[in-house]
Amino acid sequence: MASLDLSLLDGELVVARLKGGAAPADWPDSPGIVSVTVTADETSIVCAPAAVPEGAKVSPGWRALAVAGPLDHSLTGVLAAIAVPLADAGIPIFAVSTFDTDYVLVPGDATEAAGRALRAAGHRVGEA
Repeated sequence: MASLDLSLLDGELVVARLKGGAAPADWPDSPGIVSVTVTADETSIVCAPAAVPEGAKVSPGWRALAVAGPLDHSLTGVLAAIAVPLADAGIPIFAVSTFDTDYVLVPGDATEAAGRALRAAGHRVGEA
């Protein structure tokens, strides 16, 4: 995989969980990324802290790195090229993909270390 261009997005995000099949009835305005994945077992939501639905289990304090896109759907190894150096640095991730690109969330207190690990792996990391 060639080197990737990533941008650190502004603002904190949370990863939240609702019961399986649940979806927020009224979605509040939320800046930045909003991702909702509904399965029979759970509903996972990535959003700004103020937009978390009532009753959700919350994992707070995430920051998002956006991969410059759009990415061709035939590409392989994009997430691995990011996940492996972060795993080697002991940094957990939460990945979200869209049609055009990938977003990798890292704990906010590991943002600088994530940037260093990704740059050491040959990627370019900047501010959005």
